[in-house]
Amino acid sequence: MTKVAVLGAGSWGTALSIVLADNGHDVRLWTHRSEQAETINRTHKNEKYLDANIPEQINATSDLNEAITGVTAIIIVVPTKAIREVCRQLSEVITKQVTIIHASKGIEPVTLKRVSQMISEEMNNYSQEDIVVLSGPSHAEEVAHRQPTTVTVSSLNEDNAKIAQDIFINEDFRVYTSPDILGIELGGALKNIIALGAGISDGLGYGDNAKAALITRGLAEIARLGTSLGANPLSFLGLPGVGDLIVTCTSVHSRNWRAGNLLGKGHKLDEVLDRMGMVVEGVRTVKAAYQFAEEQQVEMPITTGIYQILFNDKDPKDVVEQLMNRAKREEMDDLAKLLNERYSK
Repeated sequence: MTKVAVLGAGSWGTALSIVLADNGHDVRLWTHRSEQAETINRTHKNEKYLDANIPEQINATSDLNEAITGVTAIIIVVPTKAIREVCRQLSEVITKQVTIIHASKGIEPVTLKRVSQMISEEMNNYSQEDIVVLSGPSHAEEVAHRQPTTVTVSSLNEDNAKIAQDIFINEDFRVYTSPDILGIELGGALKNIIALGAGISDGLGYGDNAKAALITRGLAEIARLGTSLGANPLSFLGLPGVGDLIVTCTSVHSRNWRAGNLLGKGHKLDEVLDRMGMVVEGVRTVKAAYQFAEEQQVEMPITTGIYQILFNDKDPKDVVEQLMNRAKREEMDDLAKLLNERYSK
């Protein structure tokens, strides 16, 4: 039996804890709220975040030192805005080298750091090359109910990636490996922006044609920015790319889609975030991607439009009109061009 700590008792952290418990691991689920830990241990439920039964071998705690004592792997599943603080706390209590895996999706505004970079900066004994990311099309609600799900784990340290694969994989939760941690992290973060756009489109009452176009052109934007930063363009055609993009843009399980849907129906951002009651990572990521695009001089019209809606109070219909009236251009100058440039040499 392997002891594993999951830091973050939201919907995704709880779902991943269930996967680990199904695999026979001794799971410590950490939350910073003692009352939440007590409720989980007493009722084996985490109803605010997830409608699922929690196996008895999952022990919740609000004591970080207790959570990580004796574990061989730590899975970090907290909102990106909490990554640095949690890792600073973790660095103070951790006493031995363990495998660090994160399953958070986002980019830090201003610094433009990915999650693995933030973790390595706050944890002195862990290099970014050794950290593992888990990402892919995976709604927590479906994972918790053992519905078939496939994800990817990625690290520059191949041994660590295989450790992550081994502790998670089972008949319901299939896990692939990839060496392109840059592409995997960027795909998982940037798709939330397009999911906001898909929700806005649905909230405006537009149909499947509009959403299909948004997803396709959104993928082109993601790949354009990602490859400019050095990611493998093929990563964006895989599970953490187009796979995660599809599931996040087309499901009511998606917080980003739901937030966008409310925006499309005329609600303001502050009101939307209050009504959601949970973190909407795409809102924070829009700021970072907008800054990234300017610094890299990468054209990202959908991201720019959503930025204008969120932070400059632009009317969503006006933004759609601007997108539809952009200058004429060829379609295959994006992802196909990137692939041709990379593989025709």
